[in-house]
Amino acid sequence: MEAVIIIVFITGYLAITLEHSLKIDKLIPALVMMAFSWALISFGIDDFNTWFDSGKHALLSNFEAFGHTEKMHILEETLLHHLGKTAEILVFLIGAMTIVEIIAYFNGFSTIKNFIKTKKKTKLLWIFAVLAFVLSAIIDNLTATIVLISLLQKIIHDRKMRLWFAGLIVVAANAGGAFSPIGDVTTTMLWIANKVSTGHLFGYLLLPSIVCMVVPTFIASRLSVFKGSLELETGESEPTGRFSGTMLYLGLAAIIFVPIFKMATHLPPYVGMMLSLGVVAIFAELYSSSKFSLKDLDKENAEGHVIHSPVHVALTKIELPSILFFLGILMAVAALESLGILFGFADWLKESTPALGTEIAGAEISDLVVLLLGVGSAVIDNVPLVAASLGMFSQPLDDQLWHFIAYSAGTGGSMLIIGSAAGVVAMGMEKINFFWYLKKISWLALIGFLAGAVVFFFTRTLF
Repeated sequence: MEAVIIIVFITGYLAITLEHSLKIDKLIPALVMMAFSWALISFGIDDFNTWFDSGKHALLSNFEAFGHTEKMHILEETLLHHLGKTAEILVFLIGAMTIVEIIAYFNGFSTIKNFIKTKKKTKLLWIFAVLAFVLSAIIDNLTATIVLISLLQKIIHDRKMRLWFAGLIVVAANAGGAFSPIGDVTTTMLWIANKVSTGHLFGYLLLPSIVCMVVPTFIASRLSVFKGSLELETGESEPTGRFSGTMLYLGLAAIIFVPIFKMATHLPPYVGMMLSLGVVAIFAELYSSSKFSLKDLDKENAEGHVIHSPVHVALTKIELPSILFFLGILMAVAALESLGILFGFADWLKESTPALGTEIAGAEISDLVVLLLGVGSAVIDNVPLVAASLGMFSQPLDDQLWHFIAYSAGTGGSMLIIGSAAGVVAMGMEKINFFWYLKKISWLALIGFLAGAVVFFFTRTLF
């Protein structure tokens, strides 16, 4: 039965990887894979010899000695435990996405557009790269990519040129998300799982992440495609509302507050995110009556001056397909973890991969293993890879292994357009061809990834 479950898992991943060829949204195979995996576990529960009790963090090697009723009870408890841990991540993401959409409702991001004055390609490249890096650390790399590509579409008319900008925004956004607990869903997963802390994340990964962004951007700026100036859009720009700047800074401050809330209260991050969302929503409702235009009116009842709630509008625009994809993928990986398959895979990696001399928690863990996870994240979504690593390794809080995993999984996905959430959303927004990205951007992302990894090797001894 284990072999069947692994086949289901691999098949689901192939479908996710080939979603654009199959023309099937990746959330569908993720959800089907999750449901089939747990259904097969339920059908074959009496045939399994080992079980990982996630609640007790213990591997039950004598699982076959339990009766059917007791096994089903353990299965239900494990499933509920994994659903709870997954829900923490999903609720956190929903809160962050809603805050960002509230900012967008008030045209808050148009404030950023006003800072862009130059027409020189190289300067624009550095502006967008730095903005992607900084914003992704604050509002997550997926959202930062959406915001910046939306800005690109408003100011750069030449689509071919936009593709280059979009590709390098993906690289910079993934680099910026790696060192922030709220910058990338994989780093968020490690943070929520209490594997990394905010202070050590910055200490370990800030410099490698900067290098990962700067090196590809510098090389790209020397290419002929970025020589000269651009014809910028001169059409009528979106009006900046009275509260645009206020809501931008309030929303960003609210998201930054979440790690502080976690450190102060030791409560899960989603609690702080819900508090931040509540505060932002209060101001949004208060300001909405002042933001009074036809855009805010119900089109069918414009004469009655019925104003939409900004919170309701924001909730209708969040990326629910991404939320459902994360649900499916995380729960599918949890199925493999529960059967102990990931632990066997971890042991195989440790034995078969040559170590590079890194000693972690008294045991040799190869840096090459984590580098391979980073390269693998370009092919396989980095969310399940990090979820798998959580089941594969048992190192303590702030062990350098977890920080290297955060870096590798977060930035390695840039090497292919399908390797990260930022890449996938850029692919959708600009219709970027897989092979165009592979030819033009992948080599830059690889150089940045390796350069940042080298910097990590040199700086980790300081912590």
